[in-house]
Amino acid sequence: MKVGDRASRSRSYTAADIADFARLAGAAPSHITAIPEPLIGALFSYLLGVELPGPGTNYLKQEIAFHAAARLDEEVTATVEITRLRPDKHLCDLATTLTGADGRLIASGRALVLIKDVAKPVEA
Repeated sequence: MKVGDRASRSRSYTAADIADFARLAGAAPSHITAIPEPLIGALFSYLLGVELPGPGTNYLKQEIAFHAAARLDEEVTATVEITRLRPDKHLCDLATTLTGADGRLIASGRALVLIKDVAKPVEA
């Protein structure tokens, strides 16, 4: 890992996805036209735990500022980028962004993770 390393994930959410999310949260599905913010946060969580830094990452802090709505059925792209490594403390700072299909900035922020226990992925 080095400063500047990035990982991204693109996907879209359908009305059925949002209804499933509402049921999991114990709420009645309602008429929603935008992706709920917790699902946006989950995209960053996925990237941190699976892609960069990867399995074994311990999430310490996440800050997200929302700038625009992410529309249903729109492909959005979540990206994490290493901005600082602190090997002496096993810490990694990352910038986080979510962009819409048209390139507009939907969300931005940062994450702080502990990478002391990060294991190397198993090659298939």
